[in-house]
Amino acid sequence: MMKQLVLEDGTTFVGKGFGSNRETMGEIVFNTGMTGYQEVISDPSYCGQIVTFTYPLVGNYGINRDDFETVDPAILGVVVKEHCEHPSNFRSEETLDDYLKAKRIPGISGIDTRKLTKIIRKHGTMKAMLTSIDRPVEQVLQAMEDTPLARDQVKQVSTVKPYVVPGRGYRIVLIDFGMKHGILREFTRRNCHVTVVPYHTSAEEIERLRPDGVMLSNGPGDPKDVPEAIQTIGKLMGSVPIFGICLGHQLIALAAGANTKKMKFGHRGINQPVKDLQTGRTSITSQNHGYAVDPDSLTQTKLTLTQVSLNDETVEGLEHNRFNVFSVQYHPESSPGPEDTAYLFDNFLQRITDEQAKKKEGSTCLNVQI
Repeated sequence: MMKQLVLEDGTTFVGKGFGSNRETMGEIVFNTGMTGYQEVISDPSYCGQIVTFTYPLVGNYGINRDDFETVDPAILGVVVKEHCEHPSNFRSEETLDDYLKAKRIPGISGIDTRKLTKIIRKHGTMKAMLTSIDRPVEQVLQAMEDTPLARDQVKQVSTVKPYVVPGRGYRIVLIDFGMKHGILREFTRRNCHVTVVPYHTSAEEIERLRPDGVMLSNGPGDPKDVPEAIQTIGKLMGSVPIFGICLGHQLIALAAGANTKKMKFGHRGINQPVKDLQTGRTSITSQNHGYAVDPDSLTQTKLTLTQVSLNDETVEGLEHNRFNVFSVQYHPESSPGPEDTAYLFDNFLQRITDEQAKKKEGSTCLNVQI
C-alpha cells in the first residue's frame, strides 16, 4: 500500500507503506545512528514524534528480544529510505515490519530521506502526518493546522505506580519521566536496590523511602511541561545525592533557577562528541533531545558548566556548587551507542559513598563534643 508523508509546510513525500496502516500525526525529527533502530523505536523519549532514519537501510538485523528500551513504544511513525524485509542475524526473531504491525506503528519507505533531513535541518522540526495517498493534501494540512502537538508526553510514558527492582546495594529512587531500560540495567548491574516512581511523586514521598540517591531519568518533550517535577527536585536538593540524565538534566537546571530553550532540530544520534571541561577528555555520546539548557541563564545560579558539545557548544553537563547534584544531557547508558561514559554511574555511587562517610564523620564529631 502506498502512503504519503506530508509536512506542515506542504512538502509531500510518497512511498511504500509498511508496519501499521493507521494514520498518525506528530513532530518530524531525524536520527543519524547507523545502528540501534530497535532501541530508538522503543525509546520513550520519542513519544509524540515521527522518526526519520538517515541511515539508508533499516531492519537488516531484524528485531530481537534483548534490545528493547520499553515494552510499549510511544513513537508515532518510522520513515526510512529502505526497510529490509528479510533480515539476517542469529538473534533476529521477527522483521521490523511485523514488529511495527504488532505495535500499531505506521512506517513509510522508498522516499528521499536525505532531502527530508535537509528540510528539517534548514527549517527546524515541524508537524507531519503519515496517511494514505487517497487523502487530499489540502485536507491533511488543514487537519494539522487544527490539531496542536501533545504537551503531556511524560504523563503518557511514565510508570503509573511505583515498583521495586530488588538488590543488596545502595537504595536508589529512580524518577521515571520516560525511563529507558538501559538506565535500570546499569543500576542492577551494580547490585543497587532500585525503586522506580512516577514523574509526579512528591519530595516527601521520596524521602519516606529513605533513598541513598535519586536518579532522574530521560524523557520526552519540554521540561517546562512538568512543573511538579521541578518543584520536587528543588526540595530534594541538599537532602540526597542526585544524578540527572537528558530530561532529568534539564529539570535540574530549571529547579536551580536556570532556563531551557527549544533547539532548531535537536541532537538525535550516537556519535555526538562531548568535552569534559574539568578533565579535558572528549567522549563520543548517544543523544536524543530537542531542548537544551540556556548557557546564558547559568550565571544567575549555583550551577557550574562541566561539559559542552564540540559540535555546537550546547550545555552537556552541570554540577551544583553547593549540593551533591550533577547531570548530563546525553545517555551514559548508551542503548544504543558508545559506552564511553558508563563510568558516570560509578561516579554517582561514589558520591553516595562520600556523602555517607561525611555524615558519619559529622555524627562522630558531634558525639565526641557531647
